[in-house]
Amino acid sequence: MEYIEGGVCTAKGYKASGVHCGIRKNKSKKDLALIMSEVRASAASVYTTNLVKGAPITVTANNISDGYAQAIICNSGNANTCNANGIEIATEMCKLVEKHTGIKEKDVIVASTGVIGQPLDITPIADGMTDLVDNLNSNGSADAAAAIMTTDTVLKEVATEFEISGKKCRIGGIAKGSGMIHPNMATMLVFVTTDCAISPEMLHKAIKLDVADTFNMISVDGDTSTNDMLSVLANGLAGNESIVTDGEDFCLFCQALNFVTSALCRAIAKDGEGATKLLECKVTGAADKESARIIAKSVICSSLVKAAMFGADANWGRVLCAIGYSGAQTDINKVSVSFSSSAGEIVVCENGAGVDFSEDKAKEILVCKDIGINVTLGDGNASATAYGCDLTYDYVRINGDYRT
Repeated sequence: MEYIEGGVCTAKGYKASGVHCGIRKNKSKKDLALIMSEVRASAASVYTTNLVKGAPITVTANNISDGYAQAIICNSGNANTCNANGIEIATEMCKLVEKHTGIKEKDVIVASTGVIGQPLDITPIADGMTDLVDNLNSNGSADAAAAIMTTDTVLKEVATEFEISGKKCRIGGIAKGSGMIHPNMATMLVFVTTDCAISPEMLHKAIKLDVADTFNMISVDGDTSTNDMLSVLANGLAGNESIVTDGEDFCLFCQALNFVTSALCRAIAKDGEGATKLLECKVTGAADKESARIIAKSVICSSLVKAAMFGADANWGRVLCAIGYSGAQTDINKVSVSFSSSAGEIVVCENGAGVDFSEDKAKEILVCKDIGINVTLGDGNASATAYGCDLTYDYVRINGDYRT
């Protein structure tokens, strides 16, 4: 598969928009997004496991309990979390979509992101709906992607195309996420659209399988957000025979989904708050998949490893330390570690012990923007990859005054 231009408007039958309605004080920043399908679509979502959940999650889960939706509305600047009237506000957002588009409120996915615990006034959203709907267009993905950003520094959108049953299908997505990222489902907000025909049941199965190796393998700062949501719409306008069971077509769809979600994962991790580098920890030779995941995530989550990568310090002992406390069972005397980037690769540990290596070469490799931390175990054939970023001075600065 190859990447193609676009995001949530790449597939047939989708339009999107993003505007500034007034939730955020900075008028140059968009804060309200809308994604709409021409027809009712199969819908599936997964959500944060945090016991504290944003009100939009409750409303969305109820709305798509029948497996269908036709629109997604999302605001930034306020998470609509821990508010006494949060459910009422999230429901009203869905009603506003129905009022302005004719799409039934129960066919609307609603999401919010931003500061937790601050009341969300529906007035600016209501006032901005006409502009939001008027701006819907087939090239609106970037505007929608901009409107869901908070501390993100870059737009996150990606798309690809694939073939099922002789029909060309497309799938694309947008995401936001920079801080408060240590998910157990997806991360922050991710919206994916496709024109592939697939039943709600198989769509839900596909995203549940996918997040285990994509969004659940990201960590920026160890904090699981209250508003994490991954939502997918599949409107079937590509004309393929609907995927209703396991088989070759389902596998092809899962591959395309993973192609998009993996790219969004890397984009989110690379844009971590204050980050200067993308870190990918690839674990091979594990006894089983779960052990590989645990070890990869432990390395990515280590503050000491993250700080070493920021300083371009090949401190491989911190990697072994993170493996040792991960909770996964492995023979540490068989572990090898290398660091890699566009500047090359250097082995720093073999069989659980250090080896002679050039510090100058290691520095040359670790000053690059995309760093691979490669862990080879001697326990089996399972593998996993986790995504993260370095830990910098700016992370503290950004989060020291995030609310004020």
